[in-house]
Amino acid sequence: MSLSYESSGVRYDQLDAFKRACQRAARTTAVLLKDHGYAEPASTRGESAYLMEAADHYLAHVEEGLGTKNLVADAVYAQTGQCFYRQIAIDTVATIVNDLITCGALPISVAMHAAVGDSDWFSDAKRMQQLVDGWAEGCQQAGAVWGGGETPTLRGVVEKSAIVLAGSAVGKIEPKSRRITGEVRAGDAIIFLASSGVQTNGLSLCRLIADKLPQGYRTPIGHGDTRLYGEALLAPSVIYVAFVRECQRRNLKLNYVSHVTGHGWRKLMRLEEPFVYEITNVRPAPPLFQFLEEAGPITRREMYATFNQGVGFAAYVSAENAEATLAAAKAAGYDAWIAGRVKKEGPRKAVVIPSLDLTFEGDTLQVR
Repeated sequence: MSLSYESSGVRYDQLDAFKRACQRAARTTAVLLKDHGYAEPASTRGESAYLMEAADHYLAHVEEGLGTKNLVADAVYAQTGQCFYRQIAIDTVATIVNDLITCGALPISVAMHAAVGDSDWFSDAKRMQQLVDGWAEGCQQAGAVWGGGETPTLRGVVEKSAIVLAGSAVGKIEPKSRRITGEVRAGDAIIFLASSGVQTNGLSLCRLIADKLPQGYRTPIGHGDTRLYGEALLAPSVIYVAFVRECQRRNLKLNYVSHVTGHGWRKLMRLEEPFVYEITNVRPAPPLFQFLEEAGPITRREMYATFNQGVGFAAYVSAENAEATLAAAKAAGYDAWIAGRVKKEGPRKAVVIPSLDLTFEGDTLQVR
């Protein structure tokens, strides 16, 4: 029997319904911004970052969490003595700032939220120092100050041996013309930026697979990759801030961008306006994803609906700017390629991958 993300206890239909209810209630508070000299842009709700508009700039705010990836690090640490909390810290910063930049904001300040079930968690000096050093490194990569944080001890809420990692960030768009507004048009090119692996999505399913394997996280993933399963899962996420910064430096307009995390490639159609996103240049899935598909087993459709499959970030640009944007991505140090194009087919919203015979219609992503 094949596995799905729901079989790991994650139900997007329930989570997304809660998110939509929050958005409806949150809109009723927008009038309060006026007292602070700001207003709420009409299309900010449902996007990855929340915007506040002033006369000459925007402020952006994001709150994000790591998820369960640190439980993989805990298991590998217990089994091998190898600590991956530097990578885990970078992961957490990445998932925060990669959401922030989707509106064009560059991060100014990042805060850490590290909740534990028992303060004894911090007594492991090696693990604690790696978490500290990795968080600072992630902030350095993002070009943002580490502005502070919170370390609550939540006995009875968080398990004694665990830590819940999350955080927030504030960014700024100035001048206002740098805002990424979603001005996508038929014929736009879709540029993919490579991921380092699973990054921060789908880890609940990855952990379920580990429980099924006789060697668990020590299982070789094969497919030309010499790493063990746990090591491959714990590769630190890519931070894409430098891509957006470089495009701004070169005055290249990004019509829209998407941080490809939860919901897999369905996230490519996050924009509210209906388009068909046709992906014609599909790279082979990296070895880790081939291993996951076989070890689950997981259907090909579920793989692309859950995991990033080697794509961490997507940018939508006019066809005439495609090569220049690709050059900017490579100059900033990213592995990037032109993957497809945007089409208009009336009211239809979908992601279409012809070479894999996969189609995800708009009703499979309901985050608004």
